[in-house]
Amino acid sequence: MREKRFLICEECLSRNYQVTRRKDSESRLEIRKFCPKCNRHTLHKESK
Repeated sequence: MREKRFLICEECLSRNYQVTRRKDSESRLEIRKFCPKCNRHTLHKESK
C-alpha cells in the first residue's frame, strides 16, 4: 500500500510538493527542493 504525503518548506511552512510512499516507511524524507513562495531552494521535510 502507498499513501500520499506532503513536503513542507522549513522556512515558510507552505505545502509545496506531494509524494507517495509506502505506509510501513518510518523515516521522514528530507530533500532540498525549490519553494515558489520563497523563490529559492530550501529544505523540505515530510509532514505527518
